[in-house]
Amino acid sequence: TGATRSPRQPRLRRVPASSDLAVEVEDLVMRYGATAAVDGLSMQVARGTITAVLGPNGAGKTTTLETCEGYRAPQQGRVRTLGLDPRRDRRALLPRIGVMLQGGGAWSGARAEEMLRHAARLHARPLPVEMLVDRLGLADCGRTAYRRLSGGQQQRLGLAMAVVGRPELVFVDEPTAGMDPQARRGTWELLEELRGDGVTVVLTTHYLEEAERLADEVHIVDHGTLVASGSPAALTRGGRLSTIRLVVTRPFPPGAPESLRLALGDGTEVRQLDDVSLVVTGPADSTTLARVSRWCEDQGVLPESLHLGTRSLEDVFLELTGRRLEA
Repeated sequence: TGATRSPRQPRLRRVPASSDLAVEVEDLVMRYGATAAVDGLSMQVARGTITAVLGPNGAGKTTTLETCEGYRAPQQGRVRTLGLDPRRDRRALLPRIGVMLQGGGAWSGARAEEMLRHAARLHARPLPVEMLVDRLGLADCGRTAYRRLSGGQQQRLGLAMAVVGRPELVFVDEPTAGMDPQARRGTWELLEELRGDGVTVVLTTHYLEEAERLADEVHIVDHGTLVASGSPAALTRGGRLSTIRLVVTRPFPPGAPESLRLALGDGTEVRQLDDVSLVVTGPADSTTLARVSRWCEDQGVLPESLHLGTRSLEDVFLELTGRRLEA
């Protein structure tokens, strides 16, 4: 559901849906020379959802989304955005979408509020600039030149410019990069409010906890193909990995993480958090728990707690791609 609105916050436009899908990608192929950046990728984005597209650097997600936005023409395959061909029907599509770039999108010498007002004048029924300035915390930097804004302030301005035209569909790239926790929460609330008013949000982020918090659907892309899709709950449910958090009553002996990893065998990862706690990521079975308990007995350490947890989206991402998601 959308965030609670104060009386002075105007309601964003609810979009009547003529189709269940906002974005359709079928067998997309995009090559740079001999390298296939996108290799037969297919995915869908449902209307009125927040959908996260995740992937390691070089996985093909940026090329895919730029094709959906109309910046690139498909070399093979079919792309439809709001039911339109993003290239052939570009003039009809542009007023209906918003695009937030990770960097740029504003003139370096323009003041932040000046740039936002200029973007608002390009649309027939823009959202009130004052509301966006207030919601995204831009009041303190409204008279600051874009080039002098912090990274987080530039991101907030980029998001405001992307949504000021009341889009039906908005693409946001790293929306909270460089933001402090308060600004990040405000951005999350605005994205959730957009969804609550029928706007479709396509999100790319390197913060997996952000995708887990916001997304209705997650698409994981690697080596130009779609390797997994589903809700965060569905993707993290089951699988072959779980996490075990072990907390002991006194500090671990030297070399404890490596010793425990050897005791557990291949397929496990052991990470020490502090002097008295560590996390094991490995097979979700009773054998692993028994081996952890036996290791504690052999090492003469007394467990204070032993907690078996579910996988996080980061665990799933690492399992599928073999890489951590890094900015």
